[in-house]
Amino acid sequence: MKRIAIVEDEKSIRENYADLMNKQGYQVETYANRLTAIAAFEIRLPDLAIIDIGLGHEYEGGFMLCQALRKLSQTVPIIFLTARDNDFDTISGLRMGADDYLSKDIGLEHLMVRISALFRRIDLQQTPTDQKSILKRGLLTIDNDKMQICWAAQSLDFTVTEFWIVHALANRAGTVRNRQQLMQDARMVVDDNTITSHIKRIRKKFLSLDANFNEITALYGIGYRWDISDKIS
Repeated sequence: MKRIAIVEDEKSIRENYADLMNKQGYQVETYANRLTAIAAFEIRLPDLAIIDIGLGHEYEGGFMLCQALRKLSQTVPIIFLTARDNDFDTISGLRMGADDYLSKDIGLEHLMVRISALFRRIDLQQTPTDQKSILKRGLLTIDNDKMQICWAAQSLDFTVTEFWIVHALANRAGTVRNRQQLMQDARMVVDDNTITSHIKRIRKKFLSLDANFNEITALYGIGYRWDISDKIS
């Protein structure tokens, strides 16, 4: 049974979401503030965390919690579920490593679909690899089934959204993918600035392994392209 942590300071909202997810077969643990949540995460990580941004007197408590959770795990799916749906907060949340950023106005059925999509990665990582699901581009190897990415045989930790962006670019190497296409491939609806933020985080992760990484090219006003390299693995 998958374990979902809900961090929400409003009791009625917290309990409503918990009741919904319990009925869907998930084990749910709820927390009213950042300190209680991080103390629990340090003992045992959830399989997925749903976090509000404003937590009690901490206006950006959810952001602080996301950063702390990312230090504990680069792969636990994180969803921001908040009434704050302005561009600045959305971009900030995704820059901190969240996999999704949703408004509390979202329908409950839509929310459960997004949760199921994030859990898909966890399930697939436990299954044997089908060689047909492997995509290779020079030093890049993508296991589509397990949603894993390696560079020069070294594994990199990507969020679900980052994974699909890399996959979308590499799958059509040499072809420009505009921002709308990347949003569709990554299963998200955000603005251009958020796509830019994701690309910056993706580049940073590749550069952490290879200071000469330059496979992703930005074409101003058009989109991004995965350049075909003569590097070999």
